[in-house]
Amino acid sequence: MKVLWSTSPLTAGQVVKALSTGTAWMPRTIKTFLGRLVRKGAIGFSAEGRTYSYFPLVSEADCVRSENESFLNRVHGGELSRLLASFVEARTLSPKEKEDLRRILDGRK
Repeated sequence: MKVLWSTSPLTAGQVVKALSTGTAWMPRTIKTFLGRLVRKGAIGFSAEGRTYSYFPLVSEADCVRSENESFLNRVHGGELSRLLASFVEARTLSPKEKEDLRRILDGRK
């Protein structure tokens, strides 16, 4: 998705080339994944003969929001306070991070 969010439309070959340096995925795996993303409605395509060009149908922000919500529900039973507590308890926060969190929480009143 990040490849398509940064540049689109792209052909399957262009997506394969873009991912060849950062992943160990085989071209066939990438093309299978593109098909799954089309079926899920995350990306669309246009066809010119035998060439398919893919483009995102969902924004990166919408995808991140959906994944965050899914993670929150699966791992923390939908309880945001449990999620935040697990992160805060797992590491030491710098004074700046603490202030940032206070500012974020105060802004949500």
